[in-house]
Amino acid sequence: MTYFGRILLLSILLMVYVDPSKAVCGYESCPATKANMVNIHLVPHSHNDVGWLKTVDQSYYGYNNKIHHAGVQYILDTVVSQLLQDSERRFIQVETAFFAKWWDVQSETMKKVVTKLVNEGRFEFTGGAWSMNDEADVNYQGVIDQFTVGLKFLDETFGACGRPRVGWQIDTFGHSREQAAIFAHMGYDGQFFSRMDHNDKDTRMNNLTMEMIWDASESMSGVSLFSGMLYNFYSDTPGFCFDILCTDEPIIDGDSEENNVKQRVDDFISYAKNVSEVYITNHIMVPMGGDFQYEDAKVNYKNMDKLIKYINERQASGSNYNIFYSTPSCYLNSLHQSLESWPNKTQDFFPYAHEKNSFWTGFFTSRPTQKRFERDGNHMLQVAKQLSVLANLTTEQHNENLDYLRQVMGVMQHHDAITGTEKQAVSDDYDRMMYEAIVGASNNARDALRILANMPNGEFESCLRLNISECAFTKDGADDVLVTLYNPLTHSSTQYVRIPVKEESYQVTDEKGRTVPSEVVPVPWQVLALEYRPNDTQHELVFKATANKIASYHIKKVESSEAKPSIKKIDPREDESSETVVENSLVKLVIDNQTGRLKSVEMNGVSEKIVQNFGVYKSNTSCAYTFRQSGDIQVFENDFEFTVYEGSLVKEVHQHVNDWISQVIRIYEGVNRVEFEWLVGPIPIDDKEGSEFVTNFKSEISSNGVFYTDSNGRELMKREKNKREDFVSDLSRQPVSGNFYPVTSRIALQDDTKRLVLLNDRSQGGASLEDGALEMLLHRRHLFNDGGGVGEALNETQYGKGLIARGKLYLILDSATDGDTVTERKTEKELFLPFWKFFSQAGGVQAAPAKSPLDFNDLPQSVHLLTLEFFTENEILIRFEHFLDKYEGRVTSFNIRDIFDSLGGSAIRETTLDGNMPLSDMKRFKFHAQESGNKPASVEYSTAQHKPLEAVESDEASLFAVTLYPMQIRTFIIKTV
Repeated sequence: MTYFGRILLLSILLMVYVDPSKAVCGYESCPATKANMVNIHLVPHSHNDVGWLKTVDQSYYGYNNKIHHAGVQYILDTVVSQLLQDSERRFIQVETAFFAKWWDVQSETMKKVVTKLVNEGRFEFTGGAWSMNDEADVNYQGVIDQFTVGLKFLDETFGACGRPRVGWQIDTFGHSREQAAIFAHMGYDGQFFSRMDHNDKDTRMNNLTMEMIWDASESMSGVSLFSGMLYNFYSDTPGFCFDILCTDEPIIDGDSEENNVKQRVDDFISYAKNVSEVYITNHIMVPMGGDFQYEDAKVNYKNMDKLIKYINERQASGSNYNIFYSTPSCYLNSLHQSLESWPNKTQDFFPYAHEKNSFWTGFFTSRPTQKRFERDGNHMLQVAKQLSVLANLTTEQHNENLDYLRQVMGVMQHHDAITGTEKQAVSDDYDRMMYEAIVGASNNARDALRILANMPNGEFESCLRLNISECAFTKDGADDVLVTLYNPLTHSSTQYVRIPVKEESYQVTDEKGRTVPSEVVPVPWQVLALEYRPNDTQHELVFKATANKIASYHIKKVESSEAKPSIKKIDPREDESSETVVENSLVKLVIDNQTGRLKSVEMNGVSEKIVQNFGVYKSNTSCAYTFRQSGDIQVFENDFEFTVYEGSLVKEVHQHVNDWISQVIRIYEGVNRVEFEWLVGPIPIDDKEGSEFVTNFKSEISSNGVFYTDSNGRELMKREKNKREDFVSDLSRQPVSGNFYPVTSRIALQDDTKRLVLLNDRSQGGASLEDGALEMLLHRRHLFNDGGGVGEALNETQYGKGLIARGKLYLILDSATDGDTVTERKTEKELFLPFWKFFSQAGGVQAAPAKSPLDFNDLPQSVHLLTLEFFTENEILIRFEHFLDKYEGRVTSFNIRDIFDSLGGSAIRETTLDGNMPLSDMKRFKFHAQESGNKPASVEYSTAQHKPLEAVESDEASLFAVTLYPMQIRTFIIKTV
């Protein structure tokens, strides 16, 4: 053993056996500051993307460094060793996914050392989710889930000292208000970020508004979060990058002729002076780190030690700069202690632009098929978690299957995963992980259904290619097939089910043997023409199904004479009239026979001229992140070929736009919306230019430039063309892309009488560029690498050709009466978590009704069961959400004693949103708003706004009452017997 090795081992042993009672974490461990000085909080950190230029494993193990030098395991190794050398040193760890991977292979001695560092507040977790999630393309359910996973690991490993106190969203491409609300509901004291529109940042620097109180909910009072913008991105101070990945000068002291201490200190103090001039207090935070830095932490800390030493020595000569190792939470604590007042923020930080030609609005749509696959992963995760509880699946394998999907979905929330801003090889690896994880969780669902449906030999297979009307289970025939539907929603739901089948006649019966109306419709020829799709099944069987939780339907083949004629084909070319009317009892569509386009829509007692077009923005400089149009939209002016298929259940208009675009417009009997199933690709690149393919819907609604988009699937945000909340945006170069916003569930506009809404099945960019018009960016393909980071063009291919994407939009036309948006909310939930279909061979036996131990139908209609899952071996996590906003719903109350009893509960406690801290323990920093008048005389805190629910099984039922305000989510842990 080397001399250094022996010294290090001795240091470790001494640290391990120091009296743990002396350990202090959290704000009590923060370094002392000095009044009347500029206190420089130096924050050592490493930003480690969970996949980006390299895969997750490549980034962790340090493999393929020719692509990008990154080895997270070595970062953690060397950081810990350097923290042991000096008790003043600190470090923040952000991505729990990487830390958990590293922790799993550490020795018990090393685990004790790290635990001590955590307990002393020197190795501090910040953010703490499984990954640093994106804020534009994510749905709130995925964000909450991945924080729950990350924080649960930290809590089980380190207890209270492992719990982060601030968010650290320093690399996401814009910031959502809902993310701030989530942080507040999880008990965080604040957050920091480093990306903001350049015009916004300039304005804030001039107005001393770089730090603010973000009012994070329009519906709920008291939901605010202190949010701060970093001065110079999240990388090192310019000229002071002390890392093996950098080339800046080290600090050279001693007798060397190269001694540069004076110059280096002068330069740093000059920089600190510039920073301090744009912040309110005498505290500034300077991050020291960057992407995958600290692989040789000794280099960093040795130079930072010198920087601290020589800057502080100048205090004896009158300098008023005081510098020390710190953390974002300690910096926030100093701001809280300052008793200052802060400006308010109410909207969000989209879209982001780093200069006037670069609006980061392309990633709202980049990699559309992967964005949809992420939705499928979340869908299966919710289904498998619920079914595991209902069937009490607790084996080690079942737990491993669910944990793996939880973690993979945590990875997929990452700001270079769901955004589509990773290299193609990394995207492929994400797909691999998601597929494996979905299959594993599907096995859990199968095992649960075998119990609940009393079919021990049922296959209960899932079909993951239904988006192209393909299912391996039915490709050879759908005779004597059982389709079992699982409804992850709170209340009983009725939905139309589509099953790929051969062109045959079928009869569908429910669990009571009653015949259910059904019909067979053709799959569009453009889908049949897909090279990679086997054409065994060229039709789809359609029937209407109802499921409370679990319902099964039996399909058998019958002779054509037994089946009633259903679908009628209409060729408009044989009709001399100028238009074709397609209607059912609720919806009427008019198609222009000449152009083949939608002409008008009538539904909900409202009629409106609505014309749908497809078009493209050409671009030589767009990339995975940015959308830079080279000119105006090129609308495809050609007439569309179309054919109409009319049945009693469903009516479809099959449109052929051109060689790259086709669509089915669909209306179902009894369903108050219009479905548009689009297919785009391969996007041509013969002209050597990139393309942004869009569709738009133009109406005569007088929207006056105002429209609305959802914030991560929750509250709607008001948008106004060419306007921002706090600043004037430079739209001179990119007037189109600068008006696009993230749409994760819906976009809407209205006037005094009418309202037009589009709902979607994945994240996309959306805009209203003309009054009465909504535009959605569907698919992208580019040949340009702008050097912005990812290092390659967004040129997705499949089978040697450009990627083909298929997806759905849903249109609702309604009156603009208050409360009418409730229907949109309910539809949104149904589209986000529809029935999951499982397939089995019936074996000639009629399925008996499956029995679920829980029935949530008694809950109020505005309540959504957001989460139902095992939390630990003897605990169940359950979340209830009031999914209406303050304009749509009122306060609602219900009692969960029956649910508690049905789950075998012995005790229940309410927690913060993430499930990892008793709500009664939540004590958040309260910051004073400038608009509220005088500054506070002492520090203030906020706690839960209601009395947390805590009860045991012997308590009266009245103690199990739950009240929900609009948009409120309440989280409970039920301890089972």
